[in-house]
Amino acid sequence: MADPFPELEEEQTPEERAAGLKTFRMIAWLFVAVVAGMALFALFGPERQAAPDRSASYADTVGGAFSLTATDGSTVTDQSLRGKPFAIFFGFTRCPDVCPTTLASLAKLRKQMGADGDKFRIVFVSVDPGYDSPEDIGRYVDLFGTPILGLTGSDEEIAKVTKAYHAFYEKVPTESDDYTIDHTASVYLMGADGKLKSIIDYHEDPKTSLAKLKRLVDKA
Repeated sequence: MADPFPELEEEQTPEERAAGLKTFRMIAWLFVAVVAGMALFALFGPERQAAPDRSASYADTVGGAFSLTATDGSTVTDQSLRGKPFAIFFGFTRCPDVCPTTLASLAKLRKQMGADGDKFRIVFVSVDPGYDSPEDIGRYVDLFGTPILGLTGSDEEIAKVTKAYHAFYEKVPTESDDYTIDHTASVYLMGADGKLKSIIDYHEDPKTSLAKLKRLVDKA
């Protein structure tokens, strides 16, 4: 009687074994890619916030003692800001895009909040003390049509406050023998107790940012 499965008795050639192994690897990698994609979608899918609230352990390390100069020449410290929530942003007056966009967005969100918009401060700290005088910063923040506390200080004072907030800034030379500044584009939302409550990301959906600001003042 003839064997109904003669192919099982035949040994595979090296080329056939290599082809089979390649196919197996492709299937395995495809499986891994699908699983990884599902995991990323679960973490960052459309129903997730663009910039979720940070963990408590991280929040405890943000903020701290500082002393800076306001646009009227007065001194503002971390203790001066206690008692009322605030949104603090680091930038510079010659910033071509991120700074004006962020401050204009905060002004718009505050307006949308109605009376609740008066329950938090907007604080702008210049990381360009060599160029931005208190008067320059005062004229700059006035452009946004909402009360903004503009602050500056010495190089050492700016270095101290940015370190306290884990904010980054760095001068970058330009071709015109001038410089621009790379800096953190996030807004830190601080509670009345001076503790970090949340962070607004630069690319975040305005609805998400508005919800964070509402939670900030609700907890005040």
